[in-house]
Amino acid sequence: MIPPKPPAREGRVPLWRYAALFRRDILSAQPARLYRAWMAEFRTPFFRSYLVNQPDLLHTVLRDRPADFPKSPRIAEGLRPLLGNSVFLTNGADWQRQRRIIDPAFEGGRIRHSVPAIWAAGQALLDRLDARAGEVVEIEALCSHAAADVIFRTLFSLPIEDRTAAEVFDAFRAYQRSQPILNLAALLPWPRWLPRPHGRNSRRAAARLRGLIGALCDARQAQIAKGTAPDDLATKIMTTPDPQTGACFTAAEMADQVAIFFLAGHETSASALAWSLYLLAAAPDWQDRVAAEACALQTGAFAELAALKLSRDVFREALRLYPPVPMMVRQTVRAERFRGRDLAAGSQVVLSPWHLHRHSRLWHDPDAFDPARWHSDNGRACAREAFIPFSAGPRVCPGAGFAMAEGPLLLSLILRDFRVAPTTPPEPVAHLTVRARDGIHLRLDRRQAAQLSASSC
Repeated sequence: MIPPKPPAREGRVPLWRYAALFRRDILSAQPARLYRAWMAEFRTPFFRSYLVNQPDLLHTVLRDRPADFPKSPRIAEGLRPLLGNSVFLTNGADWQRQRRIIDPAFEGGRIRHSVPAIWAAGQALLDRLDARAGEVVEIEALCSHAAADVIFRTLFSLPIEDRTAAEVFDAFRAYQRSQPILNLAALLPWPRWLPRPHGRNSRRAAARLRGLIGALCDARQAQIAKGTAPDDLATKIMTTPDPQTGACFTAAEMADQVAIFFLAGHETSASALAWSLYLLAAAPDWQDRVAAEACALQTGAFAELAALKLSRDVFREALRLYPPVPMMVRQTVRAERFRGRDLAAGSQVVLSPWHLHRHSRLWHDPDAFDPARWHSDNGRACAREAFIPFSAGPRVCPGAGFAMAEGPLLLSLILRDFRVAPTTPPEPVAHLTVRARDGIHLRLDRRQAAQLSASSC
């Protein structure tokens, strides 16, 4: 089955036209040659940009010498109003300090500890879906609601029905509608002292969201001081001292991190889950196999997750075909030489999971939906060399393991109880993340036990 893919840009375009196309959709603004190129150069009057697909060069940038390729400040231009000084945007000593505090919260048994929150959010999602059974539903919105519920339950022990949590969810959606990832300061040599060209609606939405998150962090800090804070992710992070300095995050610093946790943990999970459901709706044989496997889910015990092998393969395939973050941008700190080309200091190095995951010289049948590929020689090799939905190396997303527990579990819960069928094909577009332009609309019906092939429910 070949799922939808954006059309590639045809021919060369001037910079102003490219910027307009990029703001409309990151993916269709790119030329088709990137699906087979090892490296491509893009020139502007102000900087050079190099998209890199060659696995050994990716290894250099992400794993071998990450300090020589820090996050590009150009991407930060569009995200700073929301993410502030979060771990997603920082470099150097600031980033190292933040990761020393954040990483312990995602280590050891923390994922196991979070499974009950994911399970509770999944049960609430099943209730919402049950009320819509027999209808055509916009599944992206429902997945966004569920992913936000997971984030609030794991971070602040609050269900999404809580008034503050619901307000944060609404404010985040308003910010998404108002803020493209690329603005003028990302293209032009904009002086640091000059105000950034963010739209009024974008600034207003970001300010409202930051205010709500700040209030949650202030309240949690007060609970920690009183000894009444719940044992959740927010408490764990806010009470973890930097092992080098002994200092914890202030409430203001924590607000920056919560903003990126919400973006990375909510937006990306919702995107991958929605695309997984679409792919299985369009591949009913795979859907029935995943549904039969999901019969093992009875209590939400951590051990039940180990049985979700097919669901995990499907979720990985959705992450391959529709990586939530389609492009990552690094910047050279000194002159480099890649594939016989000289990259000056300050050049942009673009790592594109979207193109890498569909690269015709790496993957067998790259545009096809095939969860079984992960058990082939080609799939195993590409999993090591050409699969980076959460980045890789020291800057890998700290919540990657959490996402790989949440996604398959929610997917299995849904398909255990419901059957989904496609209606109109969705059109993938990318702004902050890869979503469908007009949503993903699926027919939702209650699943009868007799419908399951090889069912043991």
